Amino acid sequence: MILLSVSRTRRRRLGVAAAAGGLLAALLTAAPAAAIPDPGDSPAAAEDVSRSDQAEARAAIRSGEIPGQDEIVHSANIEHVAHIPKDVLSGTNSDLAFQGKYAFAGNYDGFRIFDISNPRSPKTVAQVLCPGSQNDISVSGNLLFLSTDSSRSDSSCNSTTQPATEKSSWEGMKVFDISDKRNPRYVAAVETACGSHTHTLVPERKNVYIYVSSYSPNAAYPDCQPPHDGISVIKVPRKAPHKAALVGFPVLFPGEGPDGGGNPGAPTNPGVSKTTGCHDITVLPSKDLAAGACMGDGILFSIKNPERPRVIDRVQDNVNFAFWHSATFNQRADKVVFTDELGGGGAATCNAETGPNRGADGIYDIVGKGDRSKLVFRSYYKIPRHQADTENCVAHNGSLIPVRGRDLMVQAWYQGGISVWDFTNSSKPKEIAYFERGPLSTDQIVTGGSWSAYYYNGYIYSNDIAKGFDVLKIDDKRTDPARWVRMQELNVQTQPDYFD
Repeated sequence: MILLSVSRTRRRRLGVAAAAGGLLAALLTAAPAAAIPDPGDSPAAAEDVSRSDQAEARAAIRSGEIPGQDEIVHSANIEHVAHIPKDVLSGTNSDLAFQGKYAFAGNYDGFRIFDISNPRSPKTVAQVLCPGSQNDISVSGNLLFLSTDSSRSDSSCNSTTQPATEKSSWEGMKVFDISDKRNPRYVAAVETACGSHTHTLVPERKNVYIYVSSYSPNAAYPDCQPPHDGISVIKVPRKAPHKAALVGFPVLFPGEGPDGGGNPGAPTNPGVSKTTGCHDITVLPSKDLAAGACMGDGILFSIKNPERPRVIDRVQDNVNFAFWHSATFNQRADKVVFTDELGGGGAATCNAETGPNRGADGIYDIVGKGDRSKLVFRSYYKIPRHQADTENCVAHNGSLIPVRGRDLMVQAWYQGGISVWDFTNSSKPKEIAYFERGPLSTDQIVTGGSWSAYYYNGYIYSNDIAKGFDVLKIDDKRTDPARWVRMQELNVQTQPDYFD
């Protein structure tokens, strides 16, 4: 189905005063526990906003400052070519992975497989019901991997929720055989400490290693004990995936005491999340490098030995970053873009009150080589369009657009939509294209918008939390060379060498 859209250029001036109270004020105070990433184990409940916020949003729609509810707007160089609404799986849409002519879309209720051989008319191939947030998803060869980060009664796809305080509860990694895309087959499960919020593949010829990111331990949780200052590593034999097993838990933040050696958070660093694990890791296998977004810390580490990753450098931003959420290398591996998920993805932080440096991307140059490499901060990037105080908006998942000699990225911003931007000059990033919908509501903050926006074989694919699967095409001389770069497989957190 092709949707009619309108192109509009605008700069928003919303939220200068209204955001100072209520939900956002609570999220920006010293309590780091408020900065929980993503909607959590279930979609965030709608939050009422003040009458003045409601009136401001409606007035902005009437004046044309923001699009109307469900109205689609975009820059002139973006075309919205297809939209597929949710179907059997009605839960929160999450991450995406790609292989050949297929796209794999995570959902808190399971996952969906699309045939994208014609990107303008995607077809559903399969929908697999297997509840367990976030159902972060990736693929390698005939295997599909799914993260479970909610405490379940067992490892089956028929499990129910169960308190993490019960020893019998299960959360971790699930493995499916996708040799037959129409009939995926569940073949293995591996329990991991504190579950699997996200995961990252380090594929080899005979085995696939999985780096499992999880966090927030509690002494009351038998399978999620503090300090939890590292990641779980799983080894999956390609020819015997049923033998998948945990092979280690490398400590990334060594330190004395019950909390390990990561960022201590409040009260030492008010408004910053205490580091009790990692949220997401991106690997660059061609360079034996990885970048970790770990709550209160950003790290660069070596993966020459995939079972024993080793930290090279570590940085903090205790002024503007609340929760280090994800990481992206540029193609030359001399830069890393880290995202800050201020407000946990459920708050309105793309407004004048929050400003341009919080809930943004942080761009770091990698200076030096090998074990002497250092992460050096250069600048922040945030979408230039202010959103209504009823729109959850913050930096989220994105990927490179592969153009030799330029650093280009497409990125999801929840209800802030999708932004295409250029960080070739690390100190002066700039947006070159955008796509977004109007607010889901002018009365409440309702969680929605693009969770992941990735470039794959000539098109941009987005998994919208509430609306479904979108396909976009960008027509711009700066991104046009990427059309000729073709991938057989893409898991964005396992970054390829596009020009090898």
